[in-house]
Amino acid sequence: MANTYVSAKLDLTTTSVTTLYTCAAATTAIVKSIIVSEDSGNADTITVTLTNGTSVFSLFKTKSVSANGTVELLTAPLIVQASEILKVTAATANRLHVVASILEIT
Repeated sequence: MANTYVSAKLDLTTTSVTTLYTCAAATTAIVKSIIVSEDSGNADTITVTLTNGTSVFSLFKTKSVSANGTVELLTAPLIVQASEILKVTAATANRLHVVASILEIT
């Protein structure tokens, strides 16, 4: 069994659904933190989903982020299983950055 810490980072330059992290095969991931910051001086929102095959689970639906603010989305660790995908969507392009701190266990 091996433990590896990874950091997934995105600058959300579009309003398209964007993959933040994909859990590898034969791996379980513990997402310790998802931080979102707004850097344009305009309040915005972010949507975060977890995809398992064809099923999509909403984790945060249009979560507000204040102008020039930073929000920690998780209040407890999130378990992501093999092949599951964390995806994020910004309401407006070029305003939000996302950083996830993840422990992968193989």
